[in-house]
Amino acid sequence: MHDGSHSQSAARPTSCRNIMTGMSLPVEEPYWRRNLAVCMFGSFTTVVAMTLLLPFLPLYVEQLGVSEHAAIVQWSGVAYGATFFTAALVAPLWGRLADRYGRKLMLIRASLGMALAMTLIGVAQDIYQLVGLRLLAGFLGGYASGSTLLVATQTPKARSGWALGTLSSAIMAGNLAGPLIGGALPPLIGIRNTFFAAGAVIFVAFLATTLLIHETPKPRTAPPRQANGADWKHLVDHRPVLVMWVTGMLLMLANMSVEPIITVYVAQLVQDSAYVTMTAGVVMAAAALGSILSAARLGRLADRIGHWNVIVACLAVAAVLLIPQAFVTAGWQLVLLRFLMGLSLGGLLPCIAAVIRHSVPDGTAGRMLGYSVSAQYAGQVTGPLIGGWIGGQAGMHWVFLGTSALMAMGALGNLAISRSVRNAAGHTSDQRPSLPA
Repeated sequence: MHDGSHSQSAARPTSCRNIMTGMSLPVEEPYWRRNLAVCMFGSFTTVVAMTLLLPFLPLYVEQLGVSEHAAIVQWSGVAYGATFFTAALVAPLWGRLADRYGRKLMLIRASLGMALAMTLIGVAQDIYQLVGLRLLAGFLGGYASGSTLLVATQTPKARSGWALGTLSSAIMAGNLAGPLIGGALPPLIGIRNTFFAAGAVIFVAFLATTLLIHETPKPRTAPPRQANGADWKHLVDHRPVLVMWVTGMLLMLANMSVEPIITVYVAQLVQDSAYVTMTAGVVMAAAALGSILSAARLGRLADRIGHWNVIVACLAVAAVLLIPQAFVTAGWQLVLLRFLMGLSLGGLLPCIAAVIRHSVPDGTAGRMLGYSVSAQYAGQVTGPLIGGWIGGQAGMHWVFLGTSALMAMGALGNLAISRSVRNAAGHTSDQRPSLPA
């Protein structure tokens, strides 16, 4: 690869060779791995900050003046869900602004905003301030989804599945580590200082994002209005994007539908009541651990065989693994099955992002991925509601069986649409970079 001291005519053959291979321009090559590393750190810390309050949230709500048990439970649910509610609403907005003003700028905004919000949560004086600041955290946040967009657009397409899978592992690791850190820190430094510490770590991510991430500027090939006009109505085929939105929502719904019933379900399997909560925690962690281990590997596999093929296989395997979960007789059986299910689902989010990224123009990638994030948040919110209602009305085993049916329908739907899209496009493999004419 030539350096900047060579003449423009010497640089042209290198650029042409990259164009002929369908790879990114040479200027991206030195930076995309460093971008990935910074995005992994920033996503991990911000996700930890959003989830670390789970173990001590009721205690903090009580400290803020809520005394009745029922009120503590209700306000804890409102405070926790507030962040995801506003995050779902503004995700398309941040994606659209990222398309217009740059993805790095949105990451700087999100990291600085989250550092500020977490620090302010540590000085909340009543429950209304806590809920308001949690709403603010969701509004200002979005680092993980913004990282997905930057990595998807700044990584060579032939490596996008692996890169997105690696980033997804960091995000899921944050979901796993957040409650563990939230359980360990408050006894040592106090609840308020835990929020201050989280804000300080996110501020480090803000500095790393500002100083280390490099976003390759896109050449302007059209006037701004014309470029911005390449939106939804200009897509040649809407089906891949629509199906990925539904698949993302389905994935989160499947993951979250069993959350309300896990502890009660485990209580039926474990003889000693003292081990119920510990076993329930292990069950929840097992699925996350499986996803962490498999995300990058499945992403790399998707780069070779096609992202849609991996999506269909993951959904089908998860549908099969959900059936025996309804009939387990011991806690270790549920732990094993949830771990295997986590392994099967680990590749879905990076593959969903890759399919959307490869199906839309660069100028609308942020907006479309933003809508995808909103759909996933919708599944995250509705999953526990549906699972809790079905578990209470029809029995807990029907939650697993119903979720299995949804995953199976998702696999069949993706299979049908992917074949139709391939036939229409005349391609022999789905969502792979093709040689330009």
